[in-house]
Amino acid sequence: MGKENAAVFFYGTAIGRILLKCVQKLRLDVPMAAFLQSRASKALIKPYIKRHGIDMKPFAGQTYKSFGAFFARKRPLCLQSGEDTQLISPCDALVSTYKVDENAVLTIKGSHYQVGDLLGDATLIEQYREGLCLVFRLCPSDYHHYCYIDNGYQKKSHFIEGVLHSVQPIACATYPVFVLNRRVWSLMETEHFGEAVQTEIGALMVGGIVNEKTTGYFKRGEEKGHFELAGSTITLLFQKEKVKLFSFLEESINTGKEFRVAQGEIIGSAVQAADCVTACK
Repeated sequence: MGKENAAVFFYGTAIGRILLKCVQKLRLDVPMAAFLQSRASKALIKPYIKRHGIDMKPFAGQTYKSFGAFFARKRPLCLQSGEDTQLISPCDALVSTYKVDENAVLTIKGSHYQVGDLLGDATLIEQYREGLCLVFRLCPSDYHHYCYIDNGYQKKSHFIEGVLHSVQPIACATYPVFVLNRRVWSLMETEHFGEAVQTEIGALMVGGIVNEKTTGYFKRGEEKGHFELAGSTITLLFQKEKVKLFSFLEESINTGKEFRVAQGEIIGSAVQAADCVTACK
């Protein structure tokens, strides 16, 4: 059963939703993770590559002892040339854009998210009213490592234990996935985009999130971490009038429309003083 077909079954049918609750209650992700990290899972690698049309040229010469090792494979970072003031995508993904309203609420795929609920920290609500949220949905064919979007300092990182829902559109339309799923958020003081929050969100069935640090200085393009086995989504929260997105993203805010982006690709820029004056009129 393909990933999309599985999501339709688990979220679009009554029996599927019942089975999903059983899967979550019994924590079947634990034995699944153990299997995918074992040598017995090597047989899954070639069919997975073929099914998802994964280009393995950047990984030439690498060998893998398990499916888990294959999934966590590394490649050299490719940063699109440009100014440091330009915003880069932290990962390979399908990206959509959303506006945080004056009540600090986001509406994504029909679900409403209070910023405080998303982060599990009500003290951050005021800072992100009328800000911007970028949602990066990683697909099975994507590279599952992610990088820092700017130079700066990571103030803190916070892990929130949760369940593991799919992040397919049908799942997001059924449950408020981003406040239910296991996730890790990092509060970052960036050089060009002000204070921002990056959140990595786990998915059905396995949601391993591995970050390189919990606090400290970072550089634009430096690896921040990776997903293990079945990563899902990354969100970026920016404060009001800190980021100017490219027109194709700006014009699709709150529409749910997704665009393909690559890690290191430029997708916007910092709002300069002159731009801020125009935006405030």
